[in-house]
Formats: sequence, C-alpha cells, structure tokens
Amino acid sequence: MGEKKNIILEKSFEFSVSVIYLSQDLRRHGEYVIAQQLLKSGTSIGANIEEATAAQSRKDFISKMAIASKEARETKYWIRLIERTNLSQSDLTDLLSEVDGLIRLLTAIVKTSSNNV
Repeated sequence: MGEKKNIILEKSFEFSVSVIYLSQDLRRHGEYVIAQQLLKSGTSIGANIEEATAAQSRKDFISKMAIASKEARETKYWIRLIERTNLSQSDLTDLLSEVDGLIRLLTAIVKTSSNNV
C-alpha cells in the first residue's frame, strides 16, 4: 500500500525547486539582493507547510498554513517585481500561475480549518 499523496506539499516543493532555479539565474546576473529575498520567501512556503503536517494542535496547523500563505503572497510580489523590471529573461507566467494556485489552496485550507475549530 502506497503513501497518500499530499498535493499542497508536492506543489509547494516543486514550486521551491523553480524558485531556486530562478534565484540562481538572478545571481548569475548580479541580482543578489532580490535573489535572496525570493529564495527566502519562496522556499519558506513549503517549509511551513511541511511543519504544519506535524502540528501539535489545530491552532498550530492553522498558524503554519497562514504563515505559508503570507510567504506565498510575498513571493508573488518578488516575482511580479522581477518580471516588471526585466531582471530575468525567463518567462515567469507559469511561476506566477503556480504561486496563485498555492495562494488559493492555502487560503481555502486556512478558512476551512478555521471554520472547523
């Protein structure tokens, strides 16, 4: 019998991988500060979701997921800024779509979990 898949964990992990690649690209072009900001917020999403899976209470779970949601929104800001200022030659459309999807999922999880307290 296989392990049950956790969609939000998988999506956030794959998103983190993409963020790492974009951050590396930015560093190659001398954009160290923005690269670091993006890397911190973008990888923090999945890290907080991972922590939430071992939450000690519903309140702890909601708190971790809410932090992940805030980090996703911050990451969206950095990606939009990178796109608008042409700091990367990469097409960021898919990455923006991915972060929007994570924000929607996290918002739904926090709302549902908060309503069931």
